[in-house]
Amino acid sequence: MTQGDPTATARVRAGGRTRRYAAWLVACASAIAVFAFVSVCVGPVTIDVSETWRSFTDFDPQNTHHLLAQLQRVPRTILALLVGVCLGLAGAVMQALTRNPLAEPGLLGVNSGAAFAITLGIAVLGVTDVVGYMWLGLAGAAAAAVVVFLLGGARRGTNPVRLVLAGAALTAVLGAASQLVLLNSPDDVYNSYRQWMVGSLAGRGYEVLGPVAVLAAVGAVLALALGRSLDSAVLGDDSARALGANPAVVWTAAGIAVVLLAGAATAAAGPLVFLGLAAPHLARLIVGVGHRRLLPMSAVLGALLAVAADALGRIVVPGHEIGVGIMVAIIGGPFFVWIVRGRRIAAL
Repeated sequence: MTQGDPTATARVRAGGRTRRYAAWLVACASAIAVFAFVSVCVGPVTIDVSETWRSFTDFDPQNTHHLLAQLQRVPRTILALLVGVCLGLAGAVMQALTRNPLAEPGLLGVNSGAAFAITLGIAVLGVTDVVGYMWLGLAGAAAAAVVVFLLGGARRGTNPVRLVLAGAALTAVLGAASQLVLLNSPDDVYNSYRQWMVGSLAGRGYEVLGPVAVLAAVGAVLALALGRSLDSAVLGDDSARALGANPAVVWTAAGIAVVLLAGAATAAAGPLVFLGLAAPHLARLIVGVGHRRLLPMSAVLGALLAVAADALGRIVVPGHEIGVGIMVAIIGGPFFVWIVRGRRIAAL
């Protein structure tokens, strides 16, 4: 390399960023593995570390601890990882589409649509099982997102302001409708709804994990494939067209990805609103604004935050459990405030 060669200097810098990116991925993956194992150990019934390990290496169907670990806590832990990945990716995509650093998956009405559908399911149809909540929530989230896109004038061209206003309006309407149904329902309806609304992974087994995994895989592949296109989308429609991107196609594909990702996560675990907002911001501090690296890092950080919150929620109050939605806010809230006060939020 000749001294002062700008091309060689750029290659060195790019190599340094790549090594830093890989190091962060390895560090986050290691932390995820630790918290995932802890998540299988802890709960109302604590399982010894060695016994937990034997449930993986030498499973005994007659051992109640092995059954508890493999049939309840393993699927719950995997679901926490999937929910975190989904919301991390969905948040990064939403912030790019709307060019709004405060955007999160609920902006499309996903949370309110899922909540309203589940409210009707509990009050009118008498649904009480977790699997029923998931399918109702997914249907409500998808329907709400479609309505937001139509109200936001998606057919007349993409406009982040119209989309945000449409999402806020529908959220207010569906929120009021949900409250109206709950106020005129028996107490057991409200109690069932409350268990979902606070955000929790308790009682989620393989019957929930399967559908969520399929939807998460499809949504994640679609979102990751949009990495280069989202780099153009954040510059505005005119700049995106100049760079060879089709804004309508990008918005449609990204909207489908967000509905699949956020809809599945919200339906399965409840409205974990903070996670989809914070994970992309933390990822930008590490890898910058390029979406080909930002999206995977947002997914990894989302998974780490979700599984850590779920595990710690069963540790901080022995014998009791704090919902993952509450723990996500407790863990991430102060750190996010520190970022804001320090003006460390990276620009889109």
